[in-house]
Amino acid sequence: MKIRKIIAVVLMLFVSVFGFAQGGKKLDKIIKRDYTIIECTIAKMSDQTVEYSMPGETLQISLDVSQIARIDFASGRSQTFDISPGGTSQPGSSQSITAAEMKPNTIAVLPVPYVNSDTQQGSEDMAKFAQNDMYNKLLDKSANIFPLTVQDLRTTNSLLHKAGIDHTNIDETPIADLEKILGVDNILAAKISYTMSTSSTASTYGSGSTTVSNNDKKIKSNDYSTTTANTQIYYYYNVYFDMYKNTNKIYSQTRKPFLNLKDSWIDSITYLLKRSPIYTKK
Repeated sequence: MKIRKIIAVVLMLFVSVFGFAQGGKKLDKIIKRDYTIIECTIAKMSDQTVEYSMPGETLQISLDVSQIARIDFASGRSQTFDISPGGTSQPGSSQSITAAEMKPNTIAVLPVPYVNSDTQQGSEDMAKFAQNDMYNKLLDKSANIFPLTVQDLRTTNSLLHKAGIDHTNIDETPIADLEKILGVDNILAAKISYTMSTSSTASTYGSGSTTVSNNDKKIKSNDYSTTTANTQIYYYYNVYFDMYKNTNKIYSQTRKPFLNLKDSWIDSITYLLKRSPIYTKK
């Protein structure tokens, strides 16, 4: 009996020690470019992806290394995934991005995310339209932004396309990387979010039945009515407007248009641009 008790105690101690060791296991840390931290166990790394599993799970998750800023391994070693000045990625980066030749005193206009806040759906056409609108406004006021020159929109979009960047992920890319990719020292970035509501009105016109006398004969007229329905769509915008110079944010404003019309965001862009630090009255 004593032997059985001893064996049982030894087994309980073994299970407790094993469980403590498992619970106290140090984890790897993935620090993403959006500053999200993932505590996990890294299983495999390549030039394209990092595969990891969450604590207590065996399912392996794949993450593109372009989204990773740094990994702090449980061993104490760290690996950084920044883009080097020479245009090549540090070890472990998903792709090599060639840094464009730097053009001092040049401003690039980024694609403008145009997002429905309720559905989180973006519009590629509106993102390009808004980008083109800001670009044309800067060109029209080139004398007011001297000594800055505006980078050609085709050049900007071509360089972004080669780097795999568009309106869907432009917010996730650090400004320092964008300046290297585009070869500019000034950047204009904006974002438009909106919600919609509708209001319907109906107007009815007509007459009831009437009876009139005509040579002692009674004549009854027919009833008739016409109903007209009108539906008005209202847009509620938030326009986010940021300017950067040498990676430093020099201007940041958020504005809601006074009117709730479909194109009211354009008025806010014009207002914010004229009050930005690059704009001078002539």
